[in-house]
Amino acid sequence: MAYDRSRAAVDTPRSSEKVRYVVASDGDAGQRLDNFLLRSLKGVPRTHVYRLLRKGEVRVNSRRARPDQRLAAGDRVRLPPVRRPDPAETTRPRSDLQQAVVDAILYEDADIIAVNKPAGLAVHGGSGLSHGVIEALRAARPELTELDLVHRLDRETSGCLLIAKRRSALRDLHAQLRGSTVEKRYLALVCGHWQLGHKRIELALATDERVRGERHVAVRGHGQMAVSTFRPLQFFGRLATLMEVDLGTGKTHQIRVHAAHAGFPVAGDDKYGDRERNAELREFGLHRMFLHSASIGVTRPGSSEPLSVSAPLPEDLREVLDALVRAPKTRSPAARRRARSAAGR
Repeated sequence: MAYDRSRAAVDTPRSSEKVRYVVASDGDAGQRLDNFLLRSLKGVPRTHVYRLLRKGEVRVNSRRARPDQRLAAGDRVRLPPVRRPDPAETTRPRSDLQQAVVDAILYEDADIIAVNKPAGLAVHGGSGLSHGVIEALRAARPELTELDLVHRLDRETSGCLLIAKRRSALRDLHAQLRGSTVEKRYLALVCGHWQLGHKRIELALATDERVRGERHVAVRGHGQMAVSTFRPLQFFGRLATLMEVDLGTGKTHQIRVHAAHAGFPVAGDDKYGDRERNAELREFGLHRMFLHSASIGVTRPGSSEPLSVSAPLPEDLREVLDALVRAPKTRSPAARRRARSAAGR
């Protein structure tokens, strides 16, 4: 079931502080600068942290730094003055949100928690939301003081999400992600009858596009290379195709942009999708983006032992597939009405 995002509370920043400097410890070595800042500036909205980086107000060893820069032990990080929430007014994630995240845990060991993230729930607070999966889990498990996201999923994407319980595990898993040894498999319903067979798409993606003030990812030569492999699993006439997608990289909106560029956008995708096809699929009960992180495979931190975690397709998406199967000739009611109208003329 999709999480009701409308009920999330928003914290109001109150207090401020002066410029300060933090020296990265051995435990911080190898961590991305943006993740280090989010931990060091707790309570500061994520969007504000990235704004500070863009403006050059955060410095590493007196130099401007990128969000993805990896820290080394002994690096001196300048933290500019920021406005923080008043601790007296900071809200905790609601108890029902905490319980929902705990109930969604698929797997846990000494280093990793795997969560079956519900659609509609952000992985972290920001952009008007105070709380997401990580804040809820930190509140529910306060004894785990080093919890951090290993990777991210779009808010409307459901499925496997990995969280590290220790910094050493986080560094190990991030190294696996950089080395492209993590296996990530998604299920996606795309609009149209997929005609490309088993298709590997290698296209560079740029994240600096703006459409009506909103960030869009686009295929651009100056972007970073992204690799997605699409394999059709089930066809529903000309209306849609169920796909299995393996990711060779993990770029923002990668599947959605690659699928749209190929001419078969992800069903229900309001940003990169097909409005007319999305409207037809709503008649089959699809009211959100059909994209699900079905499984993820990693090597257990500090070992050579493989670990694979999978998440079943949510009930709402299974019902959409069932409705498509039951439909005569897998044509939507709207398509059948158009056909009958054309036959009567």
